[in-house]
Amino acid sequence: MTGPDKDTKFPLPHYDRLCFLKNVVKNPNIIVGDYTYYDDFENVENFEKNVKYLFDFIGDQLIIGKFCMIASGVTFIMNGANHLTDSLSTYPFAIFGKGWEQAMDGKEYPKKGNITIGNDVWIGYNATVMAGVTIGDGAIIATNATVTKDVAPYSIVGGNPAKEIKKRFSEEVIAQLLELQWWDWDIEKITRNVPHLTGAELDKLVD
Repeated sequence: MTGPDKDTKFPLPHYDRLCFLKNVVKNPNIIVGDYTYYDDFENVENFEKNVKYLFDFIGDQLIIGKFCMIASGVTFIMNGANHLTDSLSTYPFAIFGKGWEQAMDGKEYPKKGNITIGNDVWIGYNATVMAGVTIGDGAIIATNATVTKDVAPYSIVGGNPAKEIKKRFSEEVIAQLLELQWWDWDIEKITRNVPHLTGAELDKLVD
């Protein structure tokens, strides 16, 4: 057995509200790893609608690793949402033209960088992730969290703004997991190890 086909759109028979996300997204600035799934209460096509302010002329990207779990209503706020914050007014005069074009001469709207989601990350219902944030491997983002800063690997965060609640494992175990990078194993090895990956004993993982 080699597990489900990573290139199928809907991996669950007769159920079209959970998809392997890389087979659904069309925007080249959204990059998704194998087996990452998105579950939507209505339609999986909603995913790209929930990636807000992703404009080609800005050039930022949403990068999501392998084996992630993304719940319905998760929203990503990209750099196109940014306004000037150190000026007397935050109003985007220049976009309306008609004599206001010069408003941005010599100025740039803030750019905080890509949103980068690691591997094996669970993002709960209705969470929001802001531009420039990196979420480490194995992290859990709680329902309704608003993530405004980087999240350490294998930590659980929640709230608005999201704060660390706890680490999932000891620092020693986290270091071992980050070294293992099981999500990069070939699928046959992952398949052999799924009973152990759903357990809690590292030493049971087999070659």
